[in-house]
Amino acid sequence: MSQNIQINVHHVTRVEGHGNIVVNVANGKVEKCEWQVPEAPRFFEAMVRGRHYSEVARITSRICGICSVGHTLASVKATEAALGIHVTPQTVKLRTLLKHAENFDSHVLHVYFLVAPDLLGVPSVMPLAATHGAVVARALALKRLAHEWGSLIGGRTTHPTTAVPGGFSKLPTVAELSAMRKKLADAAPDVTATLDTIAALAGKIPAFSRPTEYMAVTSAREYALYDGDVQTVLPDGNKKKYAVADYRTCTNEYVVPQSTAKYSKNRMGSYAAGALARFNNNYEQLRPEAKGVAERLGLKPLCANPYMNSVAQVVEIAHSYYEALRLFDELIKDGIRDEGLVTPARYGTGASAVEVPRGILFHEYTYDSDGMCQAGNCIIPTNQNHANIQHDFEALVPALLAKNMGESDMTLMLEMLVRSYDPCVSCSTHYLDVSFVR
Repeated sequence: MSQNIQINVHHVTRVEGHGNIVVNVANGKVEKCEWQVPEAPRFFEAMVRGRHYSEVARITSRICGICSVGHTLASVKATEAALGIHVTPQTVKLRTLLKHAENFDSHVLHVYFLVAPDLLGVPSVMPLAATHGAVVARALALKRLAHEWGSLIGGRTTHPTTAVPGGFSKLPTVAELSAMRKKLADAAPDVTATLDTIAALAGKIPAFSRPTEYMAVTSAREYALYDGDVQTVLPDGNKKKYAVADYRTCTNEYVVPQSTAKYSKNRMGSYAAGALARFNNNYEQLRPEAKGVAERLGLKPLCANPYMNSVAQVVEIAHSYYEALRLFDELIKDGIRDEGLVTPARYGTGASAVEVPRGILFHEYTYDSDGMCQAGNCIIPTNQNHANIQHDFEALVPALLAKNMGESDMTLMLEMLVRSYDPCVSCSTHYLDVSFVR
């Protein structure tokens, strides 16, 4: 059957930022198949130059309003690496608890409000408020809980204020932690209901597989979000670790004409970051409750279906929930000590890697002897996923053509694939191509 397809999606909906899908098929032959990023570059690396180390995280947290906790922690950790600062175990626990709040919050938003409409055949969450009011109310309640949880530790969840180089500028009290722990425990029925809702929809997730490389922070101690080494796993299960300081050797950024965001690659032509990448790299470190959720939802490592990234996010919702209860208990039992800020031991260059909802995030800074930033570099998770999305498109379009799929259905499948990555497109645009005409 001869097919002619013309898809031109100008700005995919239900994602952060602007990305386009362009597919041209003439007489069954794919002439063009592109994931395009047209956003203007944002120059945050230039903004931090000439700023004191105490100011840098305040600036870079503004890279993203959704992942601002992750950007704050990545920035603070990179600054601490550059300044030879080693924070206390209490600081690590509080920051890890803050990181879980962000992942929980963002995953609830993505799964309920951005992915579920596709699985239920509606254009947005708004019609669901009328037909599934209790479910939408539950999602909003869980988001509010995550905001309160994150605000207690970080001062606020959007652009947090208390996590600073050397520790925290303000600490929660044991009484505040106990009250929040109770709120978290009381939300158990909503967390369980979330798993039930997604289990009911899991059969509607498209079946598609394209083996790729997966990159994530990894640690033998825990399912790593806040700290660890860098690790990638190939389709055959081969894993390789990298020191965080060597992040450029595994990200290998390059530019392409169709994108104002750089592409990345490592041992294969592209790699994926995000919840599925973390799951594929760190499955054994998941809490037992989260492994049970994965089994119920049919998710096993190594999974090569990018649409299942949303399912991996649900697994992480369960993991963060139960891990947060454990961290609250430890902090309450040990008590909160006013330890003061750890001061710089030197000045130089340092890098960090933190997992944000959309994947592994790198920050790096160089400071002079006055503590002033001389250079900065940020590599955003979505930035690292663009090449993988493009390669997914190149495999998916021929597969859909082989099924004689029509234009509207193909458009939806491509949009759903983009949304499965939970992209933060504008955060990833850090490239400007300048042509000088003389």
